[in-house]
Amino acid sequence: MVEPSMAERSVIKHRDYFTNGRIITSSAINITETEVLTADGQQIPYDFLVIATGHPYPVPKSRTERLDQCRAENQKIMSARSILIVGGGPTGVELAGEIAADFPDKGVTLVHNGSRLLEFIGPKASQKALRWLISKKVEVILEQRVNLNSVSDESKTYQTSSGEIIKADCHFLCTGIALGSAWLKETVLRNNLDTRGRLMVDGNLRVKGRKNMFAIGDITDIPEIKQGYLAQKHALVAAKNLKLLMTGRKESKMETYEPSSAKLAIVSLGRRDAVAQLPYMTIAGFIPGLIKSRDLFVGRTRKQMGLEPHVTGD
Repeated sequence: MVEPSMAERSVIKHRDYFTNGRIITSSAINITETEVLTADGQQIPYDFLVIATGHPYPVPKSRTERLDQCRAENQKIMSARSILIVGGGPTGVELAGEIAADFPDKGVTLVHNGSRLLEFIGPKASQKALRWLISKKVEVILEQRVNLNSVSDESKTYQTSSGEIIKADCHFLCTGIALGSAWLKETVLRNNLDTRGRLMVDGNLRVKGRKNMFAIGDITDIPEIKQGYLAQKHALVAAKNLKLLMTGRKESKMETYEPSSAKLAIVSLGRRDAVAQLPYMTIAGFIPGLIKSRDLFVGRTRKQMGLEPHVTGD
């Protein structure tokens, strides 16, 4: 959104890396004991099933449409003199940081309903991120919500839960998104969801009570921070166990996933800086920025997918 050229590298066609298989771009709407039903009417039989629906992000299906969306968001930033960001999690903090770093003359306000930023990690990291944002003249308002229904297009004003009025040319909603599990409540897995809508899994990442169904990523009830690199670890364990089962080997040989107890996180702050929570310390500034902020792990992710790290071809 802030740097459209980054989208050219980070928006990847599934066909570029998923070369041996069938891709169906339609929502799953039901699961039976033998099939997955999709919104466009297809019935897909399965022997083994992996559910990884995480969070439902409303993004276009095609790469071209996605890039057009990024350019439109960038134009919104470019044409605005003042910007409101709603949400103080990693997405809101990173967006505020990049806008403040690239466009220091724009007024940026961040409103968060929690008592501190980045509540998924420790208070030291939260405080360091807050100090960095304030040093870049970002106005941070905590313990308040924004009533987006109160927006006045003419005066471009927003009202918070305490009655405070914020003027901004545009806003970006960076609050948490619900789990992508609502559709499972009407399927054979309705009794496998916990009270928070997460799929309950065993140590092998199989849905509890199911021999041929796995779940990975944020949708699981694994007691750990929900982060991308942990979802990748889930995928590796599930893949190994699938191979084992498909080749008829003993279930006792299946690999067990060990939940991560460490709250490791790196949140980028602009182009050069970041705040990192490590096992025995929390640091901010240029050093953690070297790890993430320059490339946001895009190059590494492309290499993991077997793609050239800097190719931008369509």
